[in-house]
Amino acid sequence: MNYHIATEPGSKLRIDKWLWAARFFKTRSLAAEAVEKGRVRIGGATVKPAKDVRVGDLVDIEIERYVWQVEVLGVCDVRGPASVAQTLYVETAQSKAKRQVEQERRKVYHEPAAALHGRPTKRDRRTIDRFSGGD
Repeated sequence: MNYHIATEPGSKLRIDKWLWAARFFKTRSLAAEAVEKGRVRIGGATVKPAKDVRVGDLVDIEIERYVWQVEVLGVCDVRGPASVAQTLYVETAQSKAKRQVEQERRKVYHEPAAALHGRPTKRDRRTIDRFSGGD
């Protein structure tokens, strides 16, 4: 299949559609939800899902507390393979360094609540109450 990638400076596309095509999110609805929650910024400003992203824009994307800062190199309104998606953007060197530091921190420091799933059991609740001074 032939994927048309527009790289001209005036090219634009909805941010939620671009995030989906660039494979940051599996579905457009997930991309739109992230934009609505303020996890995606264009030029440092929070935007709505219908906001157009243009070639040359700097986009900040927060996914699971990792922050990607990418420059838009092209727009494509269809989702293609990863090899095509990677040509739509380039990550900044500063962003790569920050993500690497965050990965190293996560290897060393494990979140205590990460092992907890769902509601505490009756035994867990009693332990929590004992430590927190509850009745």
